[in-house]
Amino acid sequence: MSNSKQPAHEPIAIVGMAAHMPGATNLKEYWSNILNQKDCITDIPKTHWDVKDYWSDDPKIPDKTYCKRGGFLPLVEFDPMEFGIAPKDLDVIDTAQLLGMKVARAAMQDAGYGIGQKSFDRGRTSAIVGTTSITDLATPLNMRLSYPTIEKILRKHGVPEDTISSVSEQYRESFPIWQENSFPGVLGNVISGRIANTLDLGGTNCVIDAACASALGALKMAVDALLAKTSDMVVTGGIDTVNNIFMYLCFSKTPAFSKEGFSRPFDLDSDGILIGEGLGLVVLKRYADAVRDGDRIYAKIASVGSSSDGKAKSIYQPVSEGQMKALRQAYEMAAVTPRTIGLMEAHGTGTPVGDAVEITGVRQVFGDASEDREWCALGSVKSQIGHTKASAGIAGLMKAALSLYHKVIPATINVKAPNPKLGIEDSSLYISTETRPWVNLEDHPRRAACSAFGFGGTNFHVIMEENEANTEEGIFHTGDNE
Repeated sequence: MSNSKQPAHEPIAIVGMAAHMPGATNLKEYWSNILNQKDCITDIPKTHWDVKDYWSDDPKIPDKTYCKRGGFLPLVEFDPMEFGIAPKDLDVIDTAQLLGMKVARAAMQDAGYGIGQKSFDRGRTSAIVGTTSITDLATPLNMRLSYPTIEKILRKHGVPEDTISSVSEQYRESFPIWQENSFPGVLGNVISGRIANTLDLGGTNCVIDAACASALGALKMAVDALLAKTSDMVVTGGIDTVNNIFMYLCFSKTPAFSKEGFSRPFDLDSDGILIGEGLGLVVLKRYADAVRDGDRIYAKIASVGSSSDGKAKSIYQPVSEGQMKALRQAYEMAAVTPRTIGLMEAHGTGTPVGDAVEITGVRQVFGDASEDREWCALGSVKSQIGHTKASAGIAGLMKAALSLYHKVIPATINVKAPNPKLGIEDSSLYISTETRPWVNLEDHPRRAACSAFGFGGTNFHVIMEENEANTEEGIFHTGDNE
């Protein structure tokens, strides 16, 4: 890989962003939390599930989780009438669909293309969103259908029919009722559908499920659509609002959770992940078009590499060789060397196995380019908000893009000492534990990279660089997105 090569394609501009993440209702709060090194992990809120019902410190107990902490979205006001939704239908529309519309509208406003702002070709504007097939609403609607089993058990124990009828009715009333809006309300693909509908977008409208790499999978499809010129603007990113007991059982029985209840990527004491909810959407345009239209440009996307692990020992065990293919492809496409990367926003889940596999791959790829030491800051926003699953990639990408825009190297928190098994201290990487200015003494623009990997062996790696025309510095300024 030589800097003399030409990039595989023109750059893509990030012209708008919006977020609703743990501890943050908007992009400004999200960036402020990153700068101030705020730990946004909390105990399970009462709005989700009762710890007394489902928690046990023994991971082997059936139907119990040994984790009672995570990253949760702060409450926000939502007026359904603003989005053409009748209040009576709210119970049967998934939270991801509702908040997705709100965040998408904020992203377009941040880009300057909201109501009363610049006009654009809606017919060539797309909505491509990363999410998973599991929706929060699916659990209560399915649980409602368990009443025949409950009735049979009660009859088997000789309970009178009138009592059975009363118990069954009370059980069903505990959950949303099935009605005509339940079907679209529970579907993951309708997340992008509602965004396209509320913003009146006529381009591609679909979701991408690549597990915890879904957001960057969607980003790749969005970039491809812009390069193919089938779209002129794309709203893309990741949305995940599922932190219910079902999701906690999924990760408990893998098992992957931190027993201590802390998210410590790359740390000596790291013992697992904490999961979070999160919505992050960006607005993309071809760079030349963004410059022509006078858009504010947060950062440029130089390339998106992708790969599969192929045949692995298990469907959920990460493979360094597979991840390395995505990294090498990204640097080849961007025609840059890893030596030019100043910030690596890693997948960094905090599991000892996952972190070791990822850092092994990064060290080998970066080591191909240079024998220098400690020239690239290694970070993971999961240390602050947890692993937001389908939106994890966009959470990291927005952090990296804002770092480029404001010329700041942010900190990764909860790292007391790097795990010596990772070999970080004897590599090109170093863990940034303090927020500091990003001073660039090199002969190239500031560059950052972001990775996301998912169950099933799917890998994505994005290379970004600063828009050198940006002169704004103030690290707390994030535009007009509130």
